[in-house]
Amino acid sequence: MTRPLLITDCDEVLLHMVAHFDAWLREAHGIDFAFETGSFGGSMTYHATGEPVPEDKVWPMLEEFFRGEMHRQTAVPGAVEALGTIGEMADIVILTNIGDQAHPWRVKQLEAHGIRHEVVCNRGGKGRPAKKIIERHGNPSTVFVDDLPVHHGSVRKHAPDTHRLHMVAEPRLAPAVPTAKDAHARIDEWDAATPWILERLELS
Repeated sequence: MTRPLLITDCDEVLLHMVAHFDAWLREAHGIDFAFETGSFGGSMTYHATGEPVPEDKVWPMLEEFFRGEMHRQTAVPGAVEALGTIGEMADIVILTNIGDQAHPWRVKQLEAHGIRHEVVCNRGGKGRPAKKIIERHGNPSTVFVDDLPVHHGSVRKHAPDTHRLHMVAEPRLAPAVPTAKDAHARIDEWDAATPWILERLELS
């Protein structure tokens, strides 16, 4: 019998990233990160001058962080326990927007936190890869969890029957991120999110 399916993001859903990225930016590059902007592009300034970091330098620094600093990331409170509970009744796939070369790093990182589920790397919108994952699992009742509104829109377009939960687990970032209009609900803590997810997975 086909089991229901949870497709979940990693950063700011399962693991805290931005707070650790912020600390590393100050240490390694003398850069301040403004959580209240709610975006990477305009969030970074040089501490010494206050000048914005050019956008073409932002993404290489993010890549540098993932290449060498992923060990800094900590589990979101309740995430590991929630996956344990959900995993008793559903399959779980972690769909993360990180380059394919980082797949083994992400798997190793998650395993260090006791999270052992399939990891799928992606670039761009998550709707098409989510649809492929859902079809591969037999088109079961599916919940999708992500912190970025754009991905909820993508999943709504390509896998419209998916239950979509918007979660931003970083407390300093959450107020700056508007609720995704294409999500069915916004819940930023796993203790409250888990029963919402289980209820929808039980519809299968």
